Parts: sequence; C-alpha cells; structure tokens
Amino acid sequence: MLTDYAERMWRGEIGMDGLLTDVSLWGAAHELTDAVAVVPGFSNVIVFRTGEGLLLFDTGLEFAATATHQAIRRWCADPVRYAIYSHGHVDHVGGMAPFDAEPGPRPVVIAHEALPRRFDRYVLTSGYNELINRRQFGVPELRWPREYRYPDRTFRDQYTMELGGLTFTLRHARGETDDHLWAHVPELDMVLPGDLFIWNAPNCGNPQKAQRYPAEWAAALRAMDAAGASYLVPSHGPPIAGADRVREALTGTAEYLESLLAQTLELMNRGARLDEIIQTVTVPAHLADKPYLRPAYDEPEFIVRNIWRLYGGWWDGDPASLKPAPASREAAVIAELCGGPHALAERASRALAEDEPRIAARLAELAVQADPSDEDIRATHGAVFTALADAATSTMARGIYRAAT
Repeated sequence: MLTDYAERMWRGEIGMDGLLTDVSLWGAAHELTDAVAVVPGFSNVIVFRTGEGLLLFDTGLEFAATATHQAIRRWCADPVRYAIYSHGHVDHVGGMAPFDAEPGPRPVVIAHEALPRRFDRYVLTSGYNELINRRQFGVPELRWPREYRYPDRTFRDQYTMELGGLTFTLRHARGETDDHLWAHVPELDMVLPGDLFIWNAPNCGNPQKAQRYPAEWAAALRAMDAAGASYLVPSHGPPIAGADRVREALTGTAEYLESLLAQTLELMNRGARLDEIIQTVTVPAHLADKPYLRPAYDEPEFIVRNIWRLYGGWWDGDPASLKPAPASREAAVIAELCGGPHALAERASRALAEDEPRIAARLAELAVQADPSDEDIRATHGAVFTALADAATSTMARGIYRAAT
C-alpha cells in the first residue's frame, strides 16, 4: 500500500527510487479517504470525489494517460468536472485527453495565469527540451510534447472554488516554476504542495532548466504550515499523515532553502566569487540526514548556482571567464604546456585513482577537446565520466555525466 511506503520513507528505509520502481503500485487508485485517492507513477494524480463529480489535482504524463484514466474509472465512474494543474511541467499536464474525450461537458482546467506562457515557450524550444530531458533522465527515445491542453480558467494570486461540499483554495507561489500553485482543502484538513515538496531536496537548482525561486518557495512552505493540515499529499511520492510530520516536512524543507539562500547572499554581499561560495555553503547539519531532503534529484551546490544566477547574473566573478577563448583553443594551449593531450588524459586517470574526480573530469574534458579524434583519449574520457556517473547521488549529475561517456 502507498501508506506503507510513506512510513518506510519517513523512517529512511527507502527512497523515491523504490517507489518509482515498484510497478505493483502503478495502475491503481490508492484510497486515502472515501473522498480522496492517489494514482501514483512518475508523478501523482490526486482525485477528489465530491457530490458534484470528480476533481483532479495534476493529471500525469501523456504516455501514462490511458492507464491513469483506467485506474480512476475503476475507482469511480463519476464525471470529471475540474482539473487543476499545480504547474506546467509536462509530467503534471499530460493526462487530460481521455477525460476530454468522454461524453458530456469537457472538464474545466484551472491553472495560474503564467502557465500558458510556459506552454508557448515549450513549443518554441521543443528541440532543446527534448535534448536536455533525454540527457537528464537517460531516456534516448524520449519525445518532447509539441501540443498541450491549455487551461480554461486562470488566476493571478489566489482562487477559491467549491465543489460538492469541498473547498479548494489555490495560491500562487513561485518556486520550482513561476506558474506554481498549491492548494488547501480545509474540510479534509489537507494541503497539496505540487512539486514544492517532493520527498527529496527541493528541485531548486536544476542545471539545465529555467530559473527557480528559493525565497518565495520557502515562504509558500511556511504558508502551508500555517494551514495546520494533517495531510500533505504531494505530486511526487506518498502522502504524509499526521500534523506533526506534516509540520516537520514543510518547515524542514523551508529552513533548508532559507539557509542556503542566506549563506549564499551573505557571501555575495562580501564580494565572494561563485567558486568560493560553492565550496563554502553547506546544508545545516540537523537537516542533512532528513529522509525527505536527500540530494537524490537535485543537489545543494546546484541550488547555490541558481541563487547566484537569480541575484547576481550569469558571470561567476572570474575575469577570465567573462570573454573566454574558444574551448578547443584553450585546451590546445594547455595541452601544449603539459606535453600534449595524452599527458592531460594520463593525469586525469591519475586524479581519478587519487580520489579527485572533479579534477579528473576537467582534465579529461580538456584532453578530448584538444584531440577529439584520439581513441585512447576518448576511452579515458569515457572511463572518467562513467566513474562520476556511478558515484553521483543525484539524477541531475548522473544524467549529465552519463551523457558525456
């Protein structure tokens, strides 16, 4: 059962990878109460049964739409009246087609007013998004959507609606995206955070994606805590039950972001370069081992980079990086100084053996840029980045390293 996973995850016995690989949980609506069920998958679809029909909070991936539809229909045959997108990432907005095709009025989709602009941007950058998501998730056959189900109704700051005796209060909160919202259902004592809580360190620093907003994100988590809910039902991972646990999850994640933000800004205000900040900022010790803050998807140093970009721009403070020479020319000059590309590759192998993987990565990349056609150098490059991918803790790092092999 999904609730069993929640208990084991809270105790730190398993992580999100266990949930995502347990196919026995997929294809079914897991009932939390008589009025609420969760259909798990890569992302969750949360279904509310009311006296006036169903409401969906998030709709899942397009490729899972048929299975999700069937799971919901096995649980309840009532018409879907509304669907709410927590934000515009494709794993939350791809499941509407089977419900739109059912007889009767088409469901009304509600989202924040910035979400349509996200869909427009996704169409404009479909090729780029296809490439980076193949790399991020290690799925070479991934196809990025070219068409989207746009919302029928949007709002700016807050929107409240009632359906069959349940109240849904939606609040905009920039966090993982600029179009994010979270919901409170007071009659069920329930908060729906979307991706503002994901059973991992917050996805606030993704190296290949658009800007994230840590201050507003933390503030939203504090606002959720103020609701005093007894259920936290995220769009990734199992629900959390119990007011004390809900409070800990929300406030712990907020403090995590607040600390990284405060440390980074303090160093920026002192004039530190990005490199120094990355090496200095740390996660508070009392949060580092929390089972819901594992750096298994994103990582703290990536969040620091995102904070720098948000408050300081793209330049890292190194004057030589402002207008750098072409990478291949720089690599050729460094190789010349070192005795050739093979010397760089050999030193990369030694650095890897001496447990300096970041040095190994830089030297291996320089070597292959200096002589990209040399098979021995490319073999060393592949070995170095395979080792980095195998040792990586996060999806973000693992995907990029694996793609370099």
